[in-house]
Amino acid sequence: MTRTLLAALVTLGDPNTLTGGYLFHHRLADLAPEHAARIEFVSFSERPFPLAIVDASRVLRYIERMHADVVVLDSIAAAFMAFHRPVAPMLGMLHQPPGGIDHGPLRTRLQAALDRRAYAQLRLLMVASQSLADELRREGQPANRITVVPPGRDVATELAPPPTDLRRGRAAAFLCVGNWVERKGILSLLESFAALPDGLATLHLVGNTASAHAYARRVWARLRQADLRSRVVVHGALSTGEVAALYAAADAFVLPSLKEPYGTVYGEAMAFGVAVVGWRAGNLPYLADDEQQGLLIEPGDVRGLTNALQRLATDPQLRRRLGEAARQRALERPTWDEVARLFFGHLREFA
Repeated sequence: MTRTLLAALVTLGDPNTLTGGYLFHHRLADLAPEHAARIEFVSFSERPFPLAIVDASRVLRYIERMHADVVVLDSIAAAFMAFHRPVAPMLGMLHQPPGGIDHGPLRTRLQAALDRRAYAQLRLLMVASQSLADELRREGQPANRITVVPPGRDVATELAPPPTDLRRGRAAAFLCVGNWVERKGILSLLESFAALPDGLATLHLVGNTASAHAYARRVWARLRQADLRSRVVVHGALSTGEVAALYAAADAFVLPSLKEPYGTVYGEAMAFGVAVVGWRAGNLPYLADDEQQGLLIEPGDVRGLTNALQRLATDPQLRRRLGEAARQRALERPTWDEVARLFFGHLREFA
């Protein structure tokens, strides 16, 4: 009988926060028993950067008391382990490049240096996307230390009840899933959507509306203007089953994000046979080809985004063609169970 593997997953803040990285780790934790494993979360406290580093000794003591077989270091906590090493073998699970993706230039430089110091202590760098793997190789990480462990293509085992008509009497329904932070491009999406004829489409926004308060205030202010007030629906944060039901009912998915180390939501939408629209940036070009599984626009081209949305809203045949191709591309990607088998296999190699 295979002995249960105990992994300490070191992260930052509340692991129940609804972000792609946290949800990734929870899916693996849920699947762990099927792979004779158990994941226990160990968190650094949320403090102004870089003060969380003072928690490193507490984190190490906790891991030692656990008698963990292996430690998995989440990239959002890597900087705080730069000068510490647990007794157990440590691997990285990276969802962002060194320095992170949502910070100013000073913090990015300092955090990048600390992240790289921490990565030097890791036995293996598991990364969430090929684009992130390529970025790490370009900056000098040896290829034999990097392996891709992507999110699974399946969103949820159970869908919530089907939503009411998402189109709201219009020709098409667009879905956007993303927390309201600047890099997600929500304001750019609203500007492009506002340029569409009023009766053409309805836009549904899903995600945490308070991720970045200053940015969220700007989004709310734009939504209150007359040209958007009646044709944008704000859902806030939803469960995975509720989001899955929206994917299944939407005509197209749109997220003009500038930086997505993976872009889980694009892959999820594609698995439901939904065409994807976004900037040609981050990992999206690795997931979909322009005019094949979706429409990719040069970053910042708001008019081009409007044109893409108008094409999809007025051409059901185009939506069907791109959506079916998106589904076929998604089927080439692993399921969550296959991802878990890969992930826990790597952990056992070093435990």
